[in-house]
Amino acid sequence: MAAPSRKQVLRFLSQFGAFILTRFGFWNCFSMLMLFAERADAKRKPDIPVPYLYFDMGAAVLCASFMSFGVKRRWFALGAAMQLAISTYACYVGEQVHYGEWLQVRMYSRALAIVGGFLVLASGAGEVYRQKARTRSLQSTGQVFIGVYLICMVYSLQNSKEDRLAYLDHIAGGEITLTLLAVLFGALALAFLSGCYIRLAAQILAIVLPPVVLLIDGNLGYWHTTRRVEFWNQMKLIGHNIGIFGAVVILATDG
Repeated sequence: MAAPSRKQVLRFLSQFGAFILTRFGFWNCFSMLMLFAERADAKRKPDIPVPYLYFDMGAAVLCASFMSFGVKRRWFALGAAMQLAISTYACYVGEQVHYGEWLQVRMYSRALAIVGGFLVLASGAGEVYRQKARTRSLQSTGQVFIGVYLICMVYSLQNSKEDRLAYLDHIAGGEITLTLLAVLFGALALAFLSGCYIRLAAQILAIVLPPVVLLIDGNLGYWHTTRRVEFWNQMKLIGHNIGIFGAVVILATDG
């Protein structure tokens, strides 16, 4: 039996990234429901007023369902990007729940990166049999959003005590390694913002993100117990980073 060719491997990885990203909406809605149920027990408000929350989740599940089945994927990816952008904006301006600045940076930067991932998907990237030309303007906009997310990661590594301690607990070399990591994320951010060496930058980020999700985001004891981040809010943030990983894998193989 012949080994799979490079083209087949890249196609499989691209499909894998699209599989992750198109299912993001299901996990995001589930984790939000669990989070708001957790808050209801403590008589705390959800991020979005209840009447609008149902419409928001309905739109998210609808877009995720059609994207998962491959029906008008570009259109529903664009719809998912708009839905998440409006939802995130409503959470920010609604101010129903107070978050610390460091947590706001983590939450909103990741949501912006997911919006960027959906725009990349809406451009036609990751399609196995592309029948229409790729919309480069959508892909470029999505790449810029992911670049902004990386800049926010650099900001957090330099200015957030909470994020710095989370990384210092799991990396050797202390402050020097942390600075090198910030430089790496900064260089990747420049690549995404400028549009230069996108595939190489995405390949590097696709290698770096899994350890970050596993060791940093997955340290629930630190975030939930020490930093008082709600359990299901942290699970939602983990889902965000996994969705970003899916988008990056698409760019790494079909960028």
